[in-house]
Amino acid sequence: QVLLVETGGGLVQPGGSLRLSCAASGIIFSLFAMNWYRQAPGNQRELVAGISSGGSTNYADSVKGRFTISRDNAKNTVYLQMNSLKPEDTAVYYCNTGVPRLGTNYWGQGTQVIVAS
Repeated sequence: QVLLVETGGGLVQPGGSLRLSCAASGIIFSLFAMNWYRQAPGNQRELVAGISSGGSTNYADSVKGRFTISRDNAKNTVYLQMNSLKPEDTAVYYCNTGVPRLGTNYWGQGTQVIVAS
């Protein structure tokens, strides 16, 4: 059973920072690419950031320079450090992994991030 559990969401003022964590179980964590997605009400779920098993990263243009994805394989955890937060970053953030070539996806339950004055 693959289980992904996100923590760290909350309410923050514009310009503030938040660090999300996703703890994974049921996989050999170090072998899997990990991703962060987000979904705002009425919007599609979008890829925010990804990190490969080798540590290479990619980011949505909207968060480049502000967000940093990282992983700690010893803790089976992937992080999303979010700085300079904007109201448009408000969304439910989801941790994701899978085996794309097999068409499998695993999702966490999501954690709410609200950026507001």
